[in-house]
Amino acid sequence: MKEIVCKLLVIGAGPGGYVCAIRAGQLGLDTVIVEADKPGGTCLNVGCIPSKAFIHAAEEFGATRQMLAGKNAMGIHVEAASIDLAKTVSWKDGIVGRLNGGVSALLQKARVKIVHGRAAFRDGKTVEVETEVGIQVIRAETVVIATGSEPVELATLPFGGPVISSTEALSLAKLPRKLVVIGGGYIGLELGTAFAKLGSEVTVIEATPQILPQYDADLVRPVARRLGELGIRVLTEAKAQGLSDDGNALVVETSDGQQQLLPADRFLVTVGRRPRFTGSGIEELDLDRNGPYLRIDDRCRTSMRGVYAIGDITGEPMLAHRAMAQGEMVAEILGGRNRAWDKRCIPAICFTDPEIVTAGLGPDEARAQGYAIRVGQFPFSANGRAMTMLSEEGFVRVVARADTNLVLGLQAVGAGVSELSAGFALAIEMGARLEDLAGTIHAHPTRSEAVQEAALKALGHALHI
Repeated sequence: MKEIVCKLLVIGAGPGGYVCAIRAGQLGLDTVIVEADKPGGTCLNVGCIPSKAFIHAAEEFGATRQMLAGKNAMGIHVEAASIDLAKTVSWKDGIVGRLNGGVSALLQKARVKIVHGRAAFRDGKTVEVETEVGIQVIRAETVVIATGSEPVELATLPFGGPVISSTEALSLAKLPRKLVVIGGGYIGLELGTAFAKLGSEVTVIEATPQILPQYDADLVRPVARRLGELGIRVLTEAKAQGLSDDGNALVVETSDGQQQLLPADRFLVTVGRRPRFTGSGIEELDLDRNGPYLRIDDRCRTSMRGVYAIGDITGEPMLAHRAMAQGEMVAEILGGRNRAWDKRCIPAICFTDPEIVTAGLGPDEARAQGYAIRVGQFPFSANGRAMTMLSEEGFVRVVARADTNLVLGLQAVGAGVSELSAGFALAIEMGARLEDLAGTIHAHPTRSEAVQEAALKALGHALHI
């Protein structure tokens, strides 16, 4: 097979990789992208998009079940409710397929050559790709590594049979009667909540003292309360020891040193993700590491000249939008533009019920960095739009410097607050002060009014509380 020679080679067509390739193609760079699976990576195929489709289906079905039980304050009643999980999965797969096709079309529009197969480095400029028709050799002036991440497998609970990762959880044809979720982080709680709404009996175990340990207690409290309402059992400071001898139950060591057996049909392991290196030959390259991740500078350059890395393989935060921003930046650098990573914040969202969104610094983080701060918090229980949607749980919180009122962070927990993330990030990126948020007219009635009210509260004169 004839060698391919190009200006830029991108390995991995996930969010970071395909964005990098599209922008490079737009800038006129001769670009090749290699992907072993479907374009879109983990996020599009087995992560962000399918999980949100699954969560939405569960939310709709859960609301219907509440109406069936007569627990609807608006007076809506239904006669029966059932779900065809296989059809739900098919609907989810249809959305993924449409987006797969969209990514491929965008790459073709940008004149990016797509090579399907698994890439392995020969050296820092050359890869071999195992395609359906044989080995394809590609040589490039510059290489961008965007191979992403994969679920962490526990030695005591290897994947297979009833032990599944989030990938398998999103493709189940039959609803598990009982589900045990190992790991109370955002992936475990998002999927655990969805399965509970669909009718599974769910138990979550978390090794630390608090579920969602990356968030502060005030943000987690409404989520924990909702888990209880849904009948989800939560065990904190509990460790999975492995399956019972018959494979039908999880052996758990609780905080008091006792062992419990948790019987279930499926055991969903969501204890984190790790960079994907296997079979790529990256291990053979002399690249500096930051723990298990590739070390990069503020232009995403690795320690090897002409080799860049973006996305999950470079460490936390493992977020698709971070990878996209890195990919776009690297393409512009290679196109001759002067760019560097100078983002003030990367918003993060937990799609639980209720949702959590954070941008910038929380109160404890700000104090730890030496700031004297003002904090304003406004509850959705005082927000008209939240009342009309029967979703008053949660609040918006703003953190600002006490001396200048510069906004350091914004957080919220509540129904649909993920849609506030762009405004939160924009305020921090633009260097907004409390007066800017308070002085901006917010449309009424909307949840976003809570942002203005939180700023007013920090300034000492909230209007509606």
